[in-house]
Amino acid sequence: MMFAPRLEIDLGKIQHNTRTLVERLAGRGISVTGVTKATLGSPEIAHAMLLAGVNDLGDSRIENIEAMRSSNVSARMSLIRSPMLSQAKRVVTSADMSFNSELEVIRRLSLEAGKLDRTHAVVLMVELGDLREGIMPVDLMAAVSEILNLPNIILKGLGTNLACRSGVSPDDANMSELSRLAALTEATFDISIEIVSGGNSANLEWVFSSEHTGRVNNLRLGESILLGCETLHRNAIDGLHTDAITLIAEVIESKVKPSRPTGELVQNAFGTCPAVADRGAITQSILAIGVQDIDLCGLQPPEGTEILSGSSDHLLVTSSFDGAAVGGEMKFQLNYSALLRAMTSPFVTKSFKSAIDVSSLRQIA
Repeated sequence: MMFAPRLEIDLGKIQHNTRTLVERLAGRGISVTGVTKATLGSPEIAHAMLLAGVNDLGDSRIENIEAMRSSNVSARMSLIRSPMLSQAKRVVTSADMSFNSELEVIRRLSLEAGKLDRTHAVVLMVELGDLREGIMPVDLMAAVSEILNLPNIILKGLGTNLACRSGVSPDDANMSELSRLAALTEATFDISIEIVSGGNSANLEWVFSSEHTGRVNNLRLGESILLGCETLHRNAIDGLHTDAITLIAEVIESKVKPSRPTGELVQNAFGTCPAVADRGAITQSILAIGVQDIDLCGLQPPEGTEILSGSSDHLLVTSSFDGAAVGGEMKFQLNYSALLRAMTSPFVTKSFKSAIDVSSLRQIA
């Protein structure tokens, strides 16, 4: 029995996308961390990424990492959002490495790792213009000096993140600065910086167009694997599937109604006063999914169908044809925002296609 709403997830297509990116980036000397944060730590998707050759897995929530551990996902795992102080013990227990920007947090990781008699690797994030997380470059050497003296902590590398907050594009200038900082750190402290993590799916355009990628030897990829697009302009990447994940919703009402509401118009459920043009009578269908489950602006409806609006639990569309019958289903493509919300909704069933054989996965944890 098929339930709706549901995400139909083609693991074979995700595996293809992952393998294609891993192989292309390997030619530039860059490894791939498969990012599972948009999938709620799905062990099925994690296994698909691992079978396709990702170097390790990264997630922004320790809860997702713990869930993958409990589901016997055998891989090196990194917490790619700076850990909460309150979760330091959980981080050193379940994550092999974490990406950090606060010395106070790294001190706590050191303390908790010591209590557990283990070491914890850290990547120190550097601010290079997007103004999200990262230590300022001028403060980097002092931070590294302290980290190197902390017990049970290994400085594994440097990283940065661009495009996510302010839309700053990775380019030769900011990536060269990251390479310079890695070289300066090595020269200053006579150490080896193993990982130089240049960023995320937004870096792909730079990687494949730049003559020199410098010291950058790792990218953290999620959206490009799951949706087959780069994230600066959301253009499809040649050779990748853009339909590995689709949303299916069921029609619960389909009627001919006026296109313009009647009566005094005030705020709707979300505090806005939408302007609605009078288009005469239209065939309006309601689907059983809403803002609680999905980002309506991130949906691409089937050809001939237009999204009108939505509420907490309803999605309203109109079609150039008669519309789907009650009990029928409609299929939508998703952008990253819509995927993220749908994957984390307990009301959206996750249906996996193209089952994969995980028996060949080697133990690397």
